[in-house]
Amino acid sequence: MFPLDEKKTAVIFNIQRFSVFDGPGVRTAVFFKGCNLRCLWCHNPESYERRPQLAFDRQKCIGCGSCIRNCPGLCLLPAPEAGLLYRREDCLDCGKCARGCYAKALSRIGCEMTAGELLEDLLEDMPYYQESGGGVTFSGGECMLRPDFLEVMLRRLKEKDVHTAVDTAGNVPYESFERILPYTDLFLYDVKAFHEEVHRELTGASNRRIKENLLRLAGTGKEIKIRIPVIEELNAGELPFIRDFLWENGIRDVELLGYHRMGVGKAELLLEPLAQKAFREVDGESLKKYQQMFG
Repeated sequence: MFPLDEKKTAVIFNIQRFSVFDGPGVRTAVFFKGCNLRCLWCHNPESYERRPQLAFDRQKCIGCGSCIRNCPGLCLLPAPEAGLLYRREDCLDCGKCARGCYAKALSRIGCEMTAGELLEDLLEDMPYYQESGGGVTFSGGECMLRPDFLEVMLRRLKEKDVHTAVDTAGNVPYESFERILPYTDLFLYDVKAFHEEVHRELTGASNRRIKENLLRLAGTGKEIKIRIPVIEELNAGELPFIRDFLWENGIRDVELLGYHRMGVGKAELLLEPLAQKAFREVDGESLKKYQQMFG
């Protein structure tokens, strides 16, 4: 039996082992479903909704109809052009359709896990954390939309002396940061634009709270690495303003991330319509040029 606090749940859509890009050493990255931003370039659009969702790869479908037969809510129907017609309003979120798909054309993105279940899974990688100086990184979506669950996970990992990192866009009440500060070694903090009107256009939300939270977080002395996605058509002109804002406040550890189109393909696989525009990918030389701007 798990302790009461370890019975808290969250929907996790990916557990990526042997990650070397989300903090020091070899890490396990945990991706939460649910996000309160809608970035035009998002490479994890399957994380927008908190609940599990269905994805369908028509190229893999063999037309056996098992998904339709296994659906107790009768929410799946054959469709000559699309392959499947999905009626979300009738879906019971049971996952029986995906489990019965022989060709793995239909998949369920996201699984509700208790903190205890996730902790058991993560501690299996303890030898890699110890050998490499690695640990666990929580990401998303926006993992800080579940501060109750996140606090339990971070506290339990610190009890095991595991290095912890939180990857966040910072668009949450600062009280959520206060809950996890004692148990978090590193914050990977996303900054997408400086001007509020640009940020609203790119993400659908203001960045006032994001900037305020960053300054308060920096004042705690916690280790912070700023990560800036670079989409040349959208936010290249914001980079000098972001740099000045960060430097004026003594924040110097900055990593630029080049845009890629992986999210476009992911969005197309979702059975619930989600249109995502493709932008020009940033080549290595251009990214190096932008990175030089930050020293």
